[in-house]
Amino acid sequence: MAILRDRKTYRERIMQALYQAAEGNRLLGVDGAKLRNDLGIPEQDMAAACMYLAGEGWVVVDWGRGNTPAMITLTHQGIRQMETEEEGRG
Repeated sequence: MAILRDRKTYRERIMQALYQAAEGNRLLGVDGAKLRNDLGIPEQDMAAACMYLAGEGWVVVDWGRGNTPAMITLTHQGIRQMETEEEGRG
């Protein structure tokens, strides 16, 4: 399992990738395995990050076999979170 700094980085990278893929449309989901491969996140850490993000209400996860994220979708709250962060950087 990753250290805290890595876990935070994984969560941020997942949210950023989902936000870019969805382009503000929360109906668009992303394939969990593809996202994990694209971001280079270990499987166990990907599952943990998705559990955390779902617990925050920022994503909805459709779980596959072995508790792996099959499909991940931003919620309205997740989009708002990303927009707030984007405004803070701008």
